[in-house]
Order: sequence, then structure tokens, then C-alpha cells
Amino acid sequence: MAAMEAALDKKALEPVLLDVSEQSTYTDYILVLSGRSDRHVQAVADAVAETLKKQRGVRPLGVEGNRDGQWALLDFGDLVVHVFYHPIRDFYDLEGLWIDAPRVPVDVPPDSRIAADEMYGT
Repeated sequence: MAAMEAALDKKALEPVLLDVSEQSTYTDYILVLSGRSDRHVQAVADAVAETLKKQRGVRPLGVEGNRDGQWALLDFGDLVVHVFYHPIRDFYDLEGLWIDAPRVPVDVPPDSRIAADEMYGT
């Protein structure tokens, strides 16, 4: 939840927390988030990493994709965080790949929702 709060503090969009503990051997939870731009994706990923380091003393085991800003992956072992530029998130559809994984209920503030007319950059 600390990762989610850090992401929401940076105005991450459309958070989904998947409990994959019964389906996966490499992690227990996958947190999927969106950003409005390349820079926003980077800022959200950086905030998550920094917050977990400060609050929990945990650093990512691996970081991928953060250079181009379209997608960032932070692997904390029991939690994997994916931050996507929103149109890229739709393309990869991780939530669809993990359709059988339970969604952990999260309180999403209204400013972290994407309006239908913003979904594809229209």
C-alpha cells in the first residue's frame, strides 16, 4: 500500500492491484498504474522506489524500461510495479493477462481516473 500511496501522491492514474500469489511463482502482487506522459511515468516510478526505500528500507531487485518513459517496471520481489504511459498500458493489457487474479480493493481518488475522452490521447 505504501507503493500505491506514493504513486497516487504523484497523481498516477487508474491503479489496479492484482493478487497473483495463487497464480505466480515470482511475485505475490502486481501493481499497474498509468501516467499522462513520459515524464509523468518516470516521476511515478521514481516516487515509488524512493518511498519504499525510505519507509521500508527496500530497494528494487530490478528496474526495467525507465529510460524511454513509456513504461517502467520495479521488481521488489513480492511486489512488481508497472507504470505505463496510458496508451501503452492499453496495448499490453496486463490486467487482461491476469484476468483470473483477484483485484485488491483500492480507494481511487477522482483525480486518478482517466476520462473516456482522454484514454487514447484524443
